[in-house]
Amino acid sequence: MQDAAPRLKSLVEQLLGVPLPLRIRAWDGSEAGPPGAPALVVRNRRALRRLLWKPGELGLARAWVAGDLGVEGDLYTALDLMSGLVWDRGEDARGVGEALRDPEVRAAVRGLVKMAGPPLPPSPPREEVRRRRHLHTKRSDKRAISHHYDVGNDFYEIVLGSSMVYSCAYWEDGGTLEEAQRDKLELIARKLDLKPGRRLLDVGCGWGSMAIHAAREHGVSVVGVTLSQEQAAYARKRVADEGLTDRVEIRVQDYRDVADGPYDAISSIGMAEHVGAERYLEYAEVLYKLLKPGGRLLNHQIARRPQRDESAYSVDEFIDAYVFPDGELAPIGTTVTQLERAGFEVRDVESIREHYALTLRRWVTNLEAQWARAVKLTSPARARVWRLYMAASAVAFERNRIGVNQVLAVRAPEASGASGMPLRARTWGS
Repeated sequence: MQDAAPRLKSLVEQLLGVPLPLRIRAWDGSEAGPPGAPALVVRNRRALRRLLWKPGELGLARAWVAGDLGVEGDLYTALDLMSGLVWDRGEDARGVGEALRDPEVRAAVRGLVKMAGPPLPPSPPREEVRRRRHLHTKRSDKRAISHHYDVGNDFYEIVLGSSMVYSCAYWEDGGTLEEAQRDKLELIARKLDLKPGRRLLDVGCGWGSMAIHAAREHGVSVVGVTLSQEQAAYARKRVADEGLTDRVEIRVQDYRDVADGPYDAISSIGMAEHVGAERYLEYAEVLYKLLKPGGRLLNHQIARRPQRDESAYSVDEFIDAYVFPDGELAPIGTTVTQLERAGFEVRDVESIREHYALTLRRWVTNLEAQWARAVKLTSPARARVWRLYMAASAVAFERNRIGVNQVLAVRAPEASGASGMPLRARTWGS
């Protein structure tokens, strides 16, 4: 009897208290749900066991990464429908505990347990990082960075394209990804007022794109630091190929160990998300001390929405286990406050949230276009992690669940208070 999908649909709707906007297609060939909607494909009973043993996001993530769950149809539409079901319902959403008090729901759960087969929990996919306390020591940060960035430079070339910039691009209508990334680097360079003879520290320099752009286009001397050996090797080769070894130095070094300041400017692009809440003030104070009086910091960072009870914030389970171990997001107000506590004067905050959604969609397109090669370079599971994380992040940016901001701050001379900023700064020298 082919009835797994209708039974699953009934259970989910009982738990959520609303109709399911997706179809369900089960391992027995059965299907249920709205015609024409994307389908959540439950490929085997093991997916149910994962959810029973780890209800919620981590169970779903394990099933997706292992290939036990999939989506047929447009992935963005499926994620958007599900995100609307969860995010837009707010505090009125029916909790699982409340639903389980319903005798019919409890009966459905017992039926699900029977459908799931042998009770032993499946092992997590090997791509999952072992859970640990968020210490943000130099050792734990290096391990976390290695997990994410040492996937392989060839894999990142597929996703990021020739620009090799792994942060939000800056878009104009009709532009290419490479043009948008170049425009983002140039925007940062102008905000930092880079000029020949000045020194730039690029914290979390990635594959060297900002360092190369700053040296080549603005004549500055650059030190770029990263914790990833693979990134550093790639960046050094790019620097050599550009003939910039006299102006660009790439180091495998923790930013806390940089001791050759002061610098005229510091760029920190997509790096501060790795710092951690308990270390953020230290991060800001270290960068403040590395700047000359009058020097500028450009902090480009993803932000989350503030919560009524900030102590209730918890790291996204899927992201923490499979993408950015120990990564944490903070509201933009918290970031600005911490920078000011360190001594900075914050001069400008620019939200470019919609730009990141566009960037992520291009990265997903790049990955899907070379899917077979991406799988060969990593693994099917790793490729599935990246596809889901980037597509889900695009939807999150579009729905204003998360944002990204460029914060320009100055270490103003203490005696005079002169910032060195023009009266009308938003032209950024253009």
